[in-house]
Amino acid sequence: MFLSAGAGLAAGAVGGAGLVTAANGATPPHQGAPPQAPGNGRVVPASFRAAHQPGILTGPALACLVAAFHCRDRNRAALAGTLRALSAEMDALMTGRDPAPAPAGQPPADSSLLLGQGRQPVLVTLSVGASLFDDRYGLAGRKPAELTPMGALANDRLDPARTHGDLLVLIQADHPDVCVHTLRRLTRAAGGSLAPAWSQDGFARPDPVAMAGATGNRNLLGFKDGTGNPDAANAALMDQVVWVGAGDGEPEWAVGGTYVAVRLIRLFVERWDRTSLTAQERVMGRRKQSGAPLDGQKETDVPRYADDPDGERTPLDAHIRLANPRTAGPEKGMLRKGFNYARGLDADAGLDQGLVFVSYQRRLANFRQAQERLKGEPMEAFTRPEGGGFFYALPGAPDPGGYLGQGLVES
Repeated sequence: MFLSAGAGLAAGAVGGAGLVTAANGATPPHQGAPPQAPGNGRVVPASFRAAHQPGILTGPALACLVAAFHCRDRNRAALAGTLRALSAEMDALMTGRDPAPAPAGQPPADSSLLLGQGRQPVLVTLSVGASLFDDRYGLAGRKPAELTPMGALANDRLDPARTHGDLLVLIQADHPDVCVHTLRRLTRAAGGSLAPAWSQDGFARPDPVAMAGATGNRNLLGFKDGTGNPDAANAALMDQVVWVGAGDGEPEWAVGGTYVAVRLIRLFVERWDRTSLTAQERVMGRRKQSGAPLDGQKETDVPRYADDPDGERTPLDAHIRLANPRTAGPEKGMLRKGFNYARGLDADAGLDQGLVFVSYQRRLANFRQAQERLKGEPMEAFTRPEGGGFFYALPGAPDPGGYLGQGLVES
């Protein structure tokens, strides 16, 4: 499986669907929403104090680090303290505030990794996993309705050591060292309350072939990544696609959050590199250089499946056709971003490279349905999901003194 942003709206892990917009066109972003990352993927400063967390509608940035943790807190009050400490540190990091100096004789308050570099913009997004809602903290009755552990899906070979977690942090920045610095600051702020579960760093490579409406990133298969994502600047559309609303049957505290699917997808790049360009493009359903669908001329062209019922132009089992058959509206969609990763060599001296896939959706069922459509696709010969998990991105903390997850642990 190699998921496009699909599920009837967006697409583009390697190709994808056309852009669906609200009937009245683009609307201004939510008040307090983070600015949109420019096409070159660079992070711009964002406020922590917003109705929704920063880092969801932006990106992908040039560098990322995703890290999962197990909580060691003994009770809910201690967990609240951990969430409060993490929120305060996230606020300081994103607003560029230096930590208070440590008392004499104590470890320094900062690693000095970025010493002399000035303010380095960073985005941090905090999510919770299904395991946080076990019997440790009495939160079982407050679990989001669709949040479950991520079981084996299409073509999966999940490694337990790289899957699930109580908390998930996604860090995005312009440089890898900023991500590392941020992770160390967050880990220090949490003290001994968090035990690392797994992490993966990643990067995005801006695509020099740019045009209006085109994506600015390519994955390690050489195809444009993120084609057809919904317009994150369209607030009405994001309410349909991403943000959980008051009438969605979710716990009250969860309104304003979103479901998160994270997939660590191994790409068998050596096998791919021995495959002809024609075969690659038919597997994807798109042209490699331009990102255009096989029946179009440019990336922003919408595939005309109705004119190709037998798959003569775009094969019926092409990735973009399965991921997004164009039979549903925006409420069935998702917003996704992808980061490349390279982990050196595996035990058999093969190139261990792949994609950190992250999608945000109002309903996790949208992601699951897309997975079902992709079972058995030709892309499975070149990919293998090996980790990740399902999580829930907490609503924002717009009020001074508030913290992420406050409604979950205090109400």
